[in-house]
Amino acid sequence: MLFHGPDGGPAAGLTEVNDLTGQVVTSAVGTQAREPREGASKGQTGSEQLLSLIQSSLDQDGAEDILDIALAGKSPVADYMVIATGRSTRHVSALCDNLVERMKHEMGVRSRIEGKEAADWVLVDTGDVIVHIFRPEVREFYQLEKMWQTAPDMTARPA
Repeated sequence: MLFHGPDGGPAAGLTEVNDLTGQVVTSAVGTQAREPREGASKGQTGSEQLLSLIQSSLDQDGAEDILDIALAGKSPVADYMVIATGRSTRHVSALCDNLVERMKHEMGVRSRIEGKEAADWVLVDTGDVIVHIFRPEVREFYQLEKMWQTAPDMTARPA
Protein backbone atom coordinates (compact mmCIF):
# COMPACT_ATOMS: atom_id res chain seq x y z
CA MET A 1 0.00 0.00 0.00
CA LEU A 2 1.57 3.34 -1.02
CA PHE A 3 0.85 6.81 0.35
CA HIS A 4 2.22 10.15 -0.80
CA GLY A 5 3.92 12.56 1.58
CA PRO A 6 2.27 15.51 3.36
CA ASP A 7 2.33 17.90 0.40
CA GLY A 8 1.09 15.19 -1.96
CA GLY A 9 4.18 15.14 -4.16
CA PRO A 10 6.62 12.29 -4.58
CA ALA A 11 9.55 14.53 -3.54
CA ALA A 12 8.08 14.66 -0.05
CA GLY A 13 8.55 10.91 0.18
CA LEU A 14 6.46 7.81 -0.31
CA THR A 15 5.32 5.68 2.55
CA GLU A 16 4.79 1.99 1.99
CA VAL A 17 2.96 -0.20 4.49
CA ASN A 18 3.57 -3.91 4.24
CA ASP A 19 0.23 -5.47 5.22
CA LEU A 20 1.85 -8.81 6.08
CA THR A 21 4.59 -7.63 8.44
CA GLY A 22 3.09 -4.31 9.52
CA GLN A 23 6.30 -2.41 8.74
CA VAL A 24 6.14 1.20 7.58
CA VAL A 25 8.92 2.41 5.28
CA THR A 26 9.26 6.03 4.22
CA SER A 27 11.58 6.68 1.29
CA ALA A 28 13.59 9.90 0.95
CA VAL A 29 12.66 10.79 4.53
CA GLY A 30 14.07 7.86 6.49
CA THR A 31 12.78 4.60 7.80
CA GLN A 32 10.24 4.11 10.51
CA ALA A 33 9.31 0.71 11.84
CA ARG A 34 6.15 -0.33 13.58
CA GLU A 35 6.44 -3.19 16.04
CA PRO A 36 5.92 -6.55 14.32
CA ARG A 37 2.55 -8.19 14.81
CA GLU A 38 2.18 -10.38 17.85
CA GLY A 39 3.69 -13.82 17.31
CA ALA A 40 6.11 -12.62 14.64
CA SER A 41 9.75 -13.52 15.21
CA LYS A 42 12.30 -10.78 14.89
CA GLY A 43 14.65 -11.24 11.95
CA GLN A 44 12.14 -13.24 9.88
CA THR A 45 10.77 -11.91 6.62
CA GLY A 46 7.03 -11.91 6.01
CA SER A 47 7.27 -14.99 3.82
CA GLU A 48 9.32 -16.81 6.49
CA GLN A 49 6.70 -15.95 9.13
CA LEU A 50 3.97 -17.19 6.81
CA LEU A 51 5.93 -20.38 6.07
CA SER A 52 6.31 -21.01 9.80
CA LEU A 53 2.57 -20.52 10.39
CA ILE A 54 1.72 -22.86 7.49
CA GLN A 55 4.06 -25.58 8.75
CA SER A 56 2.68 -25.27 12.26
CA SER A 57 -0.94 -25.36 11.11
CA LEU A 58 -0.46 -28.40 8.89
CA ASP A 59 1.46 -30.23 11.63
CA GLN A 60 -1.19 -29.37 14.26
CA ASP A 61 -3.93 -30.79 12.07
CA GLY A 62 -2.15 -34.07 11.35
CA ALA A 63 -0.80 -33.54 7.84
CA GLU A 64 1.84 -36.08 6.88
CA ASP A 65 5.18 -35.74 5.06
CA ILE A 66 5.24 -31.94 5.23
CA LEU A 67 8.01 -30.62 2.98
CA ASP A 68 9.03 -27.06 2.17
CA ILE A 69 11.03 -26.04 -0.89
CA ALA A 70 12.75 -22.66 -1.25
CA LEU A 71 11.89 -21.23 -4.66
CA ALA A 72 14.29 -18.26 -4.57
CA GLY A 73 16.22 -18.26 -7.84
CA LYS A 74 13.98 -21.00 -9.26
CA SER A 75 10.69 -19.20 -9.77
CA PRO A 76 9.41 -15.62 -9.49
CA VAL A 77 5.97 -16.92 -8.52
CA ALA A 78 6.62 -17.41 -4.79
CA ASP A 79 9.36 -17.62 -2.15
CA TYR A 80 8.44 -21.07 -0.87
CA MET A 81 6.38 -24.11 -1.79
CA VAL A 82 4.95 -26.43 0.86
CA ILE A 83 3.80 -29.95 0.01
CA ALA A 84 1.81 -32.03 2.48
CA THR A 85 -0.36 -35.13 2.52
CA GLY A 86 -3.81 -35.66 4.03
CA ARG A 87 -5.12 -39.15 4.74
CA SER A 88 -8.43 -38.78 2.86
CA THR A 89 -10.42 -36.26 0.83
CA ARG A 90 -12.15 -35.13 4.02
CA HIS A 91 -8.78 -34.67 5.77
CA VAL A 92 -7.33 -32.75 2.78
CA SER A 93 -10.36 -30.45 2.79
CA ALA A 94 -10.15 -29.89 6.57
CA LEU A 95 -6.40 -29.15 6.37
CA CYS A 96 -7.15 -26.52 3.73
CA ASP A 97 -10.03 -24.94 5.67
CA ASN A 98 -8.07 -24.73 8.93
CA LEU A 99 -4.96 -23.38 7.21
CA VAL A 100 -6.83 -20.64 5.37
CA GLU A 101 -8.68 -19.63 8.55
CA ARG A 102 -5.48 -19.47 10.63
CA MET A 103 -3.64 -17.39 8.03
CA LYS A 104 -6.56 -14.98 7.80
CA HIS A 105 -7.00 -14.72 11.57
CA GLU A 106 -3.34 -14.61 12.67
CA MET A 107 -1.67 -12.74 9.81
CA GLY A 108 -4.48 -11.14 7.82
CA VAL A 109 -3.53 -13.14 4.71
CA ARG A 110 -6.21 -13.97 2.19
CA SER A 111 -5.65 -17.00 0.00
CA ARG A 112 -6.82 -18.32 -3.35
CA ILE A 113 -7.88 -21.96 -3.33
CA GLU A 114 -8.10 -24.43 -6.21
CA GLY A 115 -9.29 -28.04 -6.16
CA LYS A 116 -11.14 -28.04 -2.85
CA GLU A 117 -14.32 -29.50 -4.36
CA ALA A 118 -12.65 -32.81 -5.29
CA ALA A 119 -10.06 -32.55 -2.46
CA ASP A 120 -7.60 -34.91 -4.16
CA TRP A 121 -5.10 -32.08 -4.66
CA VAL A 122 -5.78 -28.68 -3.14
CA LEU A 123 -3.63 -25.69 -4.02
CA VAL A 124 -3.59 -22.74 -1.59
CA ASP A 125 -1.94 -19.63 -3.04
CA THR A 126 -0.96 -17.09 -0.39
CA GLY A 127 1.24 -15.03 -2.71
CA ASP A 128 4.58 -15.64 -0.98
CA VAL A 129 4.00 -19.32 -0.24
CA ILE A 130 2.25 -21.89 -2.44
CA VAL A 131 0.76 -24.84 -0.54
CA HIS A 132 -0.11 -28.19 -2.16
CA ILE A 133 -2.14 -30.64 -0.07
CA PHE A 134 -2.56 -34.10 -1.61
CA ARG A 135 -4.17 -37.42 -0.92
CA PRO A 136 -1.34 -40.01 -0.71
CA GLU A 137 -2.02 -41.67 -4.09
CA VAL A 138 -2.22 -38.34 -5.90
CA ARG A 139 1.00 -37.06 -4.35
CA GLU A 140 2.79 -40.26 -5.36
CA PHE A 141 1.49 -39.95 -8.92
CA TYR A 142 2.52 -36.31 -9.52
CA GLN A 143 5.75 -36.29 -7.45
CA LEU A 144 6.08 -32.49 -7.33
CA GLU A 145 9.07 -32.79 -5.02
CA LYS A 146 11.15 -34.31 -7.80
CA MET A 147 10.24 -31.52 -10.21
CA TRP A 148 11.32 -28.70 -7.88
CA GLN A 149 14.08 -30.35 -5.91
CA THR A 150 17.35 -30.16 -7.84
CA ALA A 151 20.27 -32.49 -7.10
CA PRO A 152 23.01 -29.90 -6.42
CA ASP A 153 21.12 -27.61 -4.03
CA MET A 154 18.55 -29.94 -2.43
CA THR A 155 16.49 -27.04 -1.11
CA ALA A 156 13.62 -29.27 -0.05
CA ARG A 157 13.60 -30.06 3.65
CA PRO A 158 11.14 -31.77 5.93
CA ALA A 159 9.21 -29.26 7.99
